Amino acid sequence: MTEYKIEARTYYSKITTNKNHIVESSSEEIQDLLNQYADEGWRLASTDATSFGLAVYVYLYFEREAPAT
Repeated sequence: MTEYKIEARTYYSKITTNKNHIVESSSEEIQDLLNQYADEGWRLASTDATSFGLAVYVYLYFEREAPAT
């Protein structure tokens, strides 16, 4: 049986001339999260993102095979 987990992160835009500031500021946090989940046996299955106002919402969808009971 497959287990699923969703991790959501919120990042806020700021006034800057760097259009990639959210990607640059969130990359380390997301990489750490991916490493943590990988260590626990999770696999990143899909991603999604949406924005509303000044916020960007990033959704990470993980899956893994459930341990046999």
